[in-house]
Amino acid sequence: MRTTEETEGFDGEASNTSMISGASSPYQPTTEPVHSRNVFGGIVCDMEYLKSYLGILKVVEVVLSLIGFICIETIMMCSPCGGVYFFEFVSCSALVVTGVLLLIFCLNIHTKVPHVNWSLTDLVNTGASTLFFFLSSLVLACINHNTGAEIAAVIFGFLVTVVYGINTLLAVRKWRRGAGCQGVAQASDYIRARTASRGEVEPRPELA
Repeated sequence: MRTTEETEGFDGEASNTSMISGASSPYQPTTEPVHSRNVFGGIVCDMEYLKSYLGILKVVEVVLSLIGFICIETIMMCSPCGGVYFFEFVSCSALVVTGVLLLIFCLNIHTKVPHVNWSLTDLVNTGASTLFFFLSSLVLACINHNTGAEIAAVIFGFLVTVVYGINTLLAVRKWRRGAGCQGVAQASDYIRARTASRGEVEPRPELA
């Protein structure tokens, strides 16, 4: 039988061996905190944009488009219904697209997607909305049954047409300003590259 001293010796060796193996193991416990990723980090509401002319126009466009869409949806019977359906499609499309652009500009999401020309996108949206709202309001004004909902839809349709028209003019100026700055930057880069390339070319020796 083993004595008590031998048993204690074996226990000490086993504990030392486990400590050594634990120290040499690559899988060590860590006490570093795990930081959770914030998907919506950096997205804040830009109040300066909402207070600007473009922001105010966007809000007015969304509100008027929504009112026009609600007015046209309250019409229960129509014959013919072409003007009603046309105005319904235009008001709904403008409401969705303009609302999405308002959120993108208000939350500064456009700065996270720089490869998209947002000025041109806004210009196309406002120009198309101006044209189609004018056409749909004109068609509904000519083909209607003189109901209150149709008259209200026509009024709000022409109002939002004017607002979209003003926004289109401002969007054109903003797009031209951005295109001009981009053209100047490209020209300066081209001149800088030409100057650098000329500086690297060695002068030719004169012919004897």
